Amino acid sequence: MYVPCAVFRRTPLERADERLAWDRDDQYFFAAGACHVLAYAFLSCHNGFGAMGLWPAGAENPGHVYASNGVWAFDHSGWTPEPELLLTSRAAEPGPDYQARPIDLSLEELCARYWMRGRREFAHDPWQRAHNYIERFPDPRPRE
Repeated sequence: MYVPCAVFRRTPLERADERLAWDRDDQYFFAAGACHVLAYAFLSCHNGFGAMGLWPAGAENPGHVYASNGVWAFDHSGWTPEPELLLTSRAAEPGPDYQARPIDLSLEELCARYWMRGRREFAHDPWQRAHNYIERFPDPRPRE
């Protein structure tokens, strides 16, 4: 069952201190603060997926970034049918009226355009941590 990222929001202290943010459990870390890094690490090892953002209505920046192939999504909760991710996220926070939109930018461009932390701005580079996290979740799609 999908757990929306709203459950894992960083405290003001964690937002201000990258060491505290880094020390959180992996799911917390990748749900709030490093979702974009996890999505792009996933894209680097899975063909046929693209980056997606959940934009609150009227917002200039996405509130969450995940990988999707239009059927399956991958984020801090692992593999989830994309409709479940969208429904659960909207139900958890109905006010923002999240809308999913594709992101056609590199990770570096995404960070620059939407004021997200780049890999060098974390306490440590989260790239390998993201790949280790991805490996915990077996691909649920049937093999061809």
